[in-house]
Amino acid sequence: QGQLAESGGGLVQAGDSLTLSCAASGRTFNRYAVGWFRQTPGKERRELVAAINLNGGRTYYPESAKGRFTISRDNAKNTGYLQLNSVKPEDTAVYYCATRAWEMGTTASEYDNWGQGTQVTVSS
Repeated sequence: QGQLAESGGGLVQAGDSLTLSCAASGRTFNRYAVGWFRQTPGKERRELVAAINLNGGRTYYPESAKGRFTISRDNAKNTGYLQLNSVKPEDTAVYYCATRAWEMGTTASEYDNWGQGTQVTVSS
């Protein structure tokens, strides 16, 4: 599958917007669904915040992310994106992108290739 590298995190204020990127190496990015997860300190579980299918035609958001987060991808650039709008302090977390072959998954255990994560910190 190649490696994944997230970028775009940082310190932002509540109400701001930012876009995270997930750059994938290799030439088969369009064979993999992409999921974005986040993990907060003290929690072992990584929470799915968005997923997108191979060609970007279908997306999935849990209730906690609907209306504020937008996932997209550009297969020509081997890159996935997560736009966070109207961020809140509770959005503070390390955000990870992950891939799995073919179909979207909704749990971390379904994804087998992960990036190193990018920290997003939202101040109030």
